[in-house]
Amino acid sequence: MNQEKIGKFIANKRKEQNLTQEQLAEKLGITSKAVSKWECGKGLPDASIMVELCKILKITVNDLLSGEKVIEQEYQEKLEQNIIDTFNYSNKLVDAKDRKIAKFMMLLGIFLIFVAFSSFPTESSWGAIFSVMGLLLSTLGFINIRKNQIVKKLFLGVIYFIFGFILLIVLDYTNVVLNKIPPRFSYLIKTSDDIILYESPLCNVYRINRNTKNEYYIVDSKKIYTEDNIPLTPFNRDKSGIDTIIKFKNKYVGNNSNDSHLIDSLPLAEYGYVFEIDSENLGLTIDYHITDWYINESHYLEKALVYNSVSIFALIDNVESITFNFSGNTYTVSRKQVSELYPHFEDITEDGVNKNNFNKYLESKMNDNNFVEDIFQKIFVN
Repeated sequence: MNQEKIGKFIANKRKEQNLTQEQLAEKLGITSKAVSKWECGKGLPDASIMVELCKILKITVNDLLSGEKVIEQEYQEKLEQNIIDTFNYSNKLVDAKDRKIAKFMMLLGIFLIFVAFSSFPTESSWGAIFSVMGLLLSTLGFINIRKNQIVKKLFLGVIYFIFGFILLIVLDYTNVVLNKIPPRFSYLIKTSDDIILYESPLCNVYRINRNTKNEYYIVDSKKIYTEDNIPLTPFNRDKSGIDTIIKFKNKYVGNNSNDSHLIDSLPLAEYGYVFEIDSENLGLTIDYHITDWYINESHYLEKALVYNSVSIFALIDNVESITFNFSGNTYTVSRKQVSELYPHFEDITEDGVNKNNFNKYLESKMNDNNFVEDIFQKIFVN
């Protein structure tokens, strides 16, 4: 069915009847834009008005669908051909409409996935639920957009869904690694006093010190950790761990920018502080904006002072003494006291700073209250 030919035929017959597009449209109860669309070959009259249109133009439906005046000898042949063409045209319109709906379903499914990833907290199960719902909707759209036979369509749909689900898992894993957050697609969640373990297909994620100022995450992609050997510290490991603070290693105290970044990364900085440097005696004084006894639940103050002292002496080579001031008390420690009385200090400072020894002999020891109490009494002058 040649739409362009039919359009020109309508235009010619309209002009023969001395009708404008607007006048023809008014007689049919439609808009002039619809008439213009027909005459430009961009569409055909609806079946509901086709008979009325033919009466106005003084032609037959067979003439209209042929795009020309049909002679009597060819009438039956043209009629049969036009019936076939009409069925084909109708099927094309239905197929085009179905494809539009299918494309809309695919886009809507992708939009739901985007909303699920951007709107719901990662630990909420709704994020995973809406993601899968979006993928299912997108898969249905993909199936309906295909013209293959049903078995092949279903097979391709299954492949599409599997590929899409794998992509969701990979995107979730990437988000977890980059932002250190719980995975959306965790199939098992275990909760203990201080730890939540999220088990997911590509990694395990440990949420430690949950709901505290020092909450941090460990993303275990190789799944080598268990709850018995996971690195634990009462501090925010992402901020205060050796992998972060080793960037501020310096030979000399007095580099204010470097010293400030180091102190800011260590525990107790969350309460606010100012610091001073005694260049003559190579001393460092840190005044914290908090009362010492107020923050010593579970020996947190003692752990923080031990950790900070060993870290500063390990990372700033020439600092000889540190004074920690609080609104309640003052605590002073010297390099000599730490190097002589803190076990394995030489191993921690081996070749500058040995990360493994730092974690083994300092970080992991902060979970041992008896060890911290004993060391604190030995190295600090109150």
